[in-house]
Amino acid sequence: MKFKAFLTDNGVALLEKRFLPALDKIDRTCHLYLTRDHAVFLHNLLNGDGLQSVAQFRVEALFDGYRISSQNDDRIAFAIDLSLLHRAIRSSVGICNELAAAGGSDSERLQIKLVKKLPANSTLPLPFLTFETKGYKSAVVQDVPISKPMSRAQVSELQSALDSAQALPKTLVQVHDLNQLQSFVDRMRHVGDVLNVSISKHGDLHLQISTTLITLGAEFRKLLVLGERAEAPAEDRSLGAQARSERAVLRGDAEAVQVSVKHFAKSLQLHMAKPDCAFYGIAEQGACLTVIFQFFIPGTRQTDKSISLHCRLPVLDPGTN
Repeated sequence: MKFKAFLTDNGVALLEKRFLPALDKIDRTCHLYLTRDHAVFLHNLLNGDGLQSVAQFRVEALFDGYRISSQNDDRIAFAIDLSLLHRAIRSSVGICNELAAAGGSDSERLQIKLVKKLPANSTLPLPFLTFETKGYKSAVVQDVPISKPMSRAQVSELQSALDSAQALPKTLVQVHDLNQLQSFVDRMRHVGDVLNVSISKHGDLHLQISTTLITLGAEFRKLLVLGERAEAPAEDRSLGAQARSERAVLRGDAEAVQVSVKHFAKSLQLHMAKPDCAFYGIAEQGACLTVIFQFFIPGTRQTDKSISLHCRLPVLDPGTN
């Protein structure tokens, strides 16, 4: 199998400044899945435990001169340490800038490729993702260790998990003020471990955490709704947030789940990728809480279809609280 490409300035800006710091907050290790058309960073899709996240890029959003080949339909996947990857990109970019400042041309480029090398004190070659900074008179190479590339069966399993993770909830509500959500989580993370989340077809997102001593909640009302929607009954308008939410669930106009406060707080760390807004929804049969982040083409209100990012929070069994 072979993979090599040049990381573009846009790719550096997306990965170094935004996505890698955000994804590293989810978990230090993830799978990097490369195909003919996409590069995908995946967290926890195979073990089914913990917060799942999927960051997918069209190859032209990150790379130039992209070349990939394998006996598995030109698909390659492996596990990688995000902090080491981030450090290698940051260091390589710094070297490129130093070469340019020292009088080099603008032709310094950062090449990334999959290689096998024989490390010191080892008898077996090991796989690496190698970054090579090529200047006019020199080249600097940095190696990031990776896992053994996945087998055909493992890649098929990963692809199936990715396909399943793309399923959309029937109702999604749009949240623009992500800072307000972050502020609420910062206040409640010391109150308890379980967060009650309800999402209605009326465009309401209700969050609540309760203990024997205190109840803390936040409500976002009249949000933009995608998918199934319904009008709120007039008699509910005078009710409090919790009563409205409970009545909507009983009518079938809303769904409610419980998730870990820790997982919810982690999901908000993905805001470091600088999305323009987020959509929240509950999967069928309350299987998970889904958060889909939307990115606009700079200077427009049009969705940037070359980038996608979403996460899925596992729900808790109410009987275990």
